[in-house]
Amino acid sequence: MSKATKNELAPWVEKYRPQLLSDIVGNENNVDRLKVIAKEGNLPNVILSGPPGCGKTTSVWAVARELLGDKVKDAVLELNASDERGIDVVRNRIKTFAQTKVTLPEGRHKIIILDEADSMTEGAQQALRRTMELYSKTTRFALACNQSEKVIEPIQSRCCLLRYQKLSPVELLVRVKEIAKAENVNYDDGGLEAILFTAQGDMRQALNNLQATVNAYELVNKENVLKVCDEPHPDLMVKMLMYCTEKKFFEACKIIHEFYRLGFSADDIISTLFRVVKTIDLSKKVTEALRAEYIREIACCHMRICQGLTSKLQLSRLVAGLCRLS
Repeated sequence: MSKATKNELAPWVEKYRPQLLSDIVGNENNVDRLKVIAKEGNLPNVILSGPPGCGKTTSVWAVARELLGDKVKDAVLELNASDERGIDVVRNRIKTFAQTKVTLPEGRHKIIILDEADSMTEGAQQALRRTMELYSKTTRFALACNQSEKVIEPIQSRCCLLRYQKLSPVELLVRVKEIAKAENVNYDDGGLEAILFTAQGDMRQALNNLQATVNAYELVNKENVLKVCDEPHPDLMVKMLMYCTEKKFFEACKIIHEFYRLGFSADDIISTLFRVVKTIDLSKKVTEALRAEYIREIACCHMRICQGLTSKLQLSRLVAGLCRLS
């Protein structure tokens, strides 16, 4: 199979993964700092912290390409959470790579990328601390993680911390439209809105949802996206909330019980309801003060659900609480 054919069959997430820092969408402050590092050449040890799909690993690889050029294959080692990440990996694979001699331009270093670094065992992190010091003249470390507080303090103190944020809907929309145009996707505005709603600031999720919808239905519209993503319909959520503002308890319960009957978990229902209340225009009946009260009530219900109270009765109690607030 030719390289071009393989690229055609690749998931869009990989096919359109940015290769240079200038191609990365969002988190401009962090990207600008990395551009300076790529220009000057002295990459420090870094921790990139943030939610999934916001460009952490892509940023590191882009810096590596700009620093190392055609030597990137020999001078970069990436270990992911799918690899065994105990103390033996640090003592063997990481230490061996750090000791390996690679001819690089002056002022450049080998780079070890540890994706999902917060899932490493504490013993492995302790062993890594010493390795980072011993080989600092030739090797630099880039640790990508979702929660930086799970990385031990001694490693944090040896690294520069870059905090990444979820991508905004506007940033997601620009990239999704570019890829839809490149792939000749048939879409409408409602379909793109649904993609952004389901992605929640995660570029990887947005592109996967877009590709899955195209493969399943060819047309990207609101109904097709929500079928593929299998989420409670936000329009019905809005209708339920409107019933709550009118204190129509039984009508609102009928909608939320239907979601439960369709097999959505209580957590799915509450999570979608929270996003609807937070992001969607709920007409003039719902003031900002009432929206804040709704969010507080939903948060209290979510806390009880996380503690294990996932019954239909818990959802009915939430509807009653929303009606009372109205």
